[in-house]
Amino acid sequence: MSLPVTRNNHSIDKNTIGVISDRYKMVTKAMNAEFYDSSSDTMHSLYVGSYGRGTAIDTSDLDIMVILPEDEYERYERYGNNGQSRLLQSVKEALKEPYPRSDIRADGQVVKINFSDGMRFEILPAFEQALYGRTTYIYPDSNMGGNWLPTNPKVEQVAMREKDADSNHLLVDTCRHMRYVHSTFFSSYILHGIVIDTFVYEALGSWHWPSPGTQGKPGGSYKYAKDMLDYWEHTSAACPVPLQAPGSNDQVEIESSNECLGKVLHKMADE
Repeated sequence: MSLPVTRNNHSIDKNTIGVISDRYKMVTKAMNAEFYDSSSDTMHSLYVGSYGRGTAIDTSDLDIMVILPEDEYERYERYGNNGQSRLLQSVKEALKEPYPRSDIRADGQVVKINFSDGMRFEILPAFEQALYGRTTYIYPDSNMGGNWLPTNPKVEQVAMREKDADSNHLLVDTCRHMRYVHSTFFSSYILHGIVIDTFVYEALGSWHWPSPGTQGKPGGSYKYAKDMLDYWEHTSAACPVPLQAPGSNDQVEIESSNECLGKVLHKMADE
């Protein structure tokens, strides 16, 4: 039995969104106090990852990027020997102030806060850079002796919002539905959220939900899911190659997620 996409599906409830917002402000305030000597609970941070793109369906992995002052980058770069790891430890220590009893640990590129109710935040410290006339960011990778990696979540979020509006919100509904199918039927397989969002962004084409009271393509039909599966079979199944993230065109590695991506698409499309 197929599992077609439905409208306004699998959204996070308002009470939970309120809890996320309160914790986001606490994290932001702690970072601003540590790195800017400021009490602001809104400046220098933004939601990123699935939640920032509007495609999350649960609270197991909520990402926050905290933009730090340039002189902090210079400070940790001077360490030479994995200053990236030292930066993550500084972020970790700052977060112990508002959350002294929570499980907080540095993990490769982020600092994770595991709350007792199952919610998990991942804090990504980053530095703003100007590259070819546009603003981008770098963040620490403490693996393999330390490195700095690029990211540009803001342009990705803008591209997702614009295409979601063009599709009358079919884009986000599809991304959320694929997460639901993955977590319900194939949770033992790897399927990264950025792979889902990038794949749907590329495969969506001109599909859209019909506007109320007007004729339009039935975005939640079997045919729509079948077209998504056909796109995967023609572009990814035989020889998976990196996708290009919306807006930023950064490469998104698909190989580790590709098997599960196919399973999810088959579950949605097969009669």
